[in-house]
Amino acid sequence: MASKRQEQVAELIRRNFGIVLHSDGSYIYGDAFVTVTSVLVTPDLSMAKLYVSVFNTEDKEAVLLSLNKGIKGLKKSLAYRIRNHVRRMPEIAIYLDDTLDEMYKLNQIFDGLDKPNQEEE
Repeated sequence: MASKRQEQVAELIRRNFGIVLHSDGSYIYGDAFVTVTSVLVTPDLSMAKLYVSVFNTEDKEAVLLSLNKGIKGLKKSLAYRIRNHVRRMPEIAIYLDDTLDEMYKLNQIFDGLDKPNQEEE
């Protein structure tokens, strides 16, 4: 279970990294739509795992690779935004969150299951 400080830092990073992606991210990954879905911070606040969702593109792995290549500049922008709230900037690792993609796939499967029953009636 995360401590209150971990949750506060995670929320601070999630909000501000979203702003950084909105302002600086398009130079890195193009016209894809990237959102930060969640952030997990280690108990010592030295590492932050950012989970992002990628929309408006077919090649999500390429966007993730572009983000990881440009992580130094993104981290610098994030550090500038949160410098008054944390003593040390945590290391950042970005991961792809494909929860919404899986949800859409399951919805399509369930919709496909309902259609044959409607045709038999």
